[in-house]
Amino acid sequence: MTYFVTGATGFIGKFLVKNLLKREGIIYVLVRKNSIKKLEALYPWWGLPASQKRVVPIVGDLGKVKLGVAAADIVKLKGKVKHLFHLAAIYDLSADAASQQTANIDGTRNAVEFAEAIKAGCFQHTSSIAAAGLYDGTFREDMFEEAEELDHPYFRTKHDSEGIVRNECKVPWRVYRPGMVVGHSQTGEIDKIDGPYYFFKLIQKMRDALPQWMPTIGIEGGKLNVIPVDYVVDAMDFIAHKKGLDGECFHLTDPEPMRIGEILNLFAKAAHAPQMTMRVNAKMLSFIPSYVLDGLMSVAPVRRARNQILNDLGIPKDVFSFISYPTKFDNRDTVKALKGSGISVPKLETYAWRLWDYWERHLDPDLFIDRTLEGKIKGKVVVVTGGTSGIGEATALKLSTAGAKVVIVARDPEKAQATLAKIKEMGGHAKFYSCDLADLASCDKLVASVLKDYGACHYLVNNAGRSIRRGIANSFDRFHDFERTMQLNYFGSLRLIMGFLPIMMKQDFGHIINISSIGVLTQSPRFSAYVASKSALDAFTGCAASEFVDNHINFTTINMPLVRTPMIAPTKMYNSVPTLSPEQAADLVVEAIVYKPVRIATRLGIAGAVLHAVSPKLTKIILNAAFRMFPDSTAAQGKKGEVAKEVEMTPEAMAFAQITQGVHW
Repeated sequence: MTYFVTGATGFIGKFLVKNLLKREGIIYVLVRKNSIKKLEALYPWWGLPASQKRVVPIVGDLGKVKLGVAAADIVKLKGKVKHLFHLAAIYDLSADAASQQTANIDGTRNAVEFAEAIKAGCFQHTSSIAAAGLYDGTFREDMFEEAEELDHPYFRTKHDSEGIVRNECKVPWRVYRPGMVVGHSQTGEIDKIDGPYYFFKLIQKMRDALPQWMPTIGIEGGKLNVIPVDYVVDAMDFIAHKKGLDGECFHLTDPEPMRIGEILNLFAKAAHAPQMTMRVNAKMLSFIPSYVLDGLMSVAPVRRARNQILNDLGIPKDVFSFISYPTKFDNRDTVKALKGSGISVPKLETYAWRLWDYWERHLDPDLFIDRTLEGKIKGKVVVVTGGTSGIGEATALKLSTAGAKVVIVARDPEKAQATLAKIKEMGGHAKFYSCDLADLASCDKLVASVLKDYGACHYLVNNAGRSIRRGIANSFDRFHDFERTMQLNYFGSLRLIMGFLPIMMKQDFGHIINISSIGVLTQSPRFSAYVASKSALDAFTGCAASEFVDNHINFTTINMPLVRTPMIAPTKMYNSVPTLSPEQAADLVVEAIVYKPVRIATRLGIAGAVLHAVSPKLTKIILNAAFRMFPDSTAAQGKKGEVAKEVEMTPEAMAFAQITQGVHW
């Protein structure tokens, strides 16, 4: 038996060809001259050497009359092709109208003319459930003209191309309307992001930000008809070879489709992300007139905000037309045709994890970002405060070896020598500037010196800081503790930001990274002075980020968990609790540079902030219990004449510290 396939190198097409290779006969495939290599790359996937002998390229073009196939090839194929499978088309909501017109409508007309020219036995047309438009109700397989709301180019061109087959094709034909095609149910393989995949980045971000057990709010809408590619090609292959079905249409759909909220929760489960326990039905917003929404979107700030969110998540705005999808698809004719074949739609819950796993390994857009630190900072001037020890030193080492011009800022020149020696030994470049960041005049001098020597500042890492662990009841006579922490942690960092912002504006580029604390999110007791100073910097950063976003200046706040640095060394209790190493903390700075997020925080930190917002009284009770569980040291209590010592941790306290890893107690 002889076949002809258009779109054989496409996603559905390559799987169909693989199925057809299980049968006897030659498979001719339409391919553009400049796409021969793409076809040849599929031969190993189809199985060498048989595929090379049986899959034969025919050079042509979907956009040309009779597919642009040479007259000699038409003569060669005339009367030989039993089945012509037409799959070549655009299956993309975001494609422009002109491209969809050319591929879907003109391409189908040219394919029909070619089928007639070679006297094909049957024209097997792959349409789509989009041909029904946004029909409100159940769309049967014998319905076509009843389609509604075909305004979108994708719906219209799918409908009109099927109409060409129905009304103009002079050879026998069959039409297949697949649902929303996802990856292979056994391997998860897919070639592009489409349909439910558009929401995978949102699910991933939720997983990275929140604990899996935390309930979240999601969306609910209409039922989406999701089917795996292997079901589509198996059904097409079987039905195409069954006699007596010409002139019929077959819905390759799930007879029991799931609502969008249920589908997203399945993928959230597969991703180990929080479940959307409470789902808001999108129909609740249907009472708002379209002209009101259009008017709202015409407001520049609203439009920019929407576009930024959608761009960050990789979601095209047209996808939202499916949120309240109104159409159900009857597939009784398909079920009848497949009777006895053993072919049926697998349940999504049985293979959702495979789809997620394949996407995250092969299609996640983050995989294609230049993840090398060198690609971001080579040759750039990076100022790191507190750069002679702890997080600052580890950060300086990573950045300098990646090719940055690192400016190390600290008070002690002698301590800097060891850091500079390490950097030199590793082949990096760095220069030390002595500065007392608690002295505003010293901060101004530093800014002037850096700009004089380098003429630029591309990245500023505000890492230097002071922490005081002391309860407020033991601080009534120590107001200077609050002044000192505010002076260094807030005013010192702020002075540098204000000093370097003008050059960043002139450069039209800059990135300010502030090392804050998990305590800002959890509001840990006993750290009121420290948390207040970091909170002030966080608040300023939030305001500044809004003002400079169109100057291409990014601000990132890292709510750092407990790190094993000299700053926490005096508190011996921390020797018994989990902490990050300085190198792990520096990795978070690298993450900030590569991805430029607004905030980096642990799941526990974010959970703490959410608990403060949702149940503040309960949270205060929990924190008070922790406050009593971890008392001040004798030094912090100011007991004169006594040797400073740390209170030993009780088993209860150690268990609590393990559960709340990274939180300052």
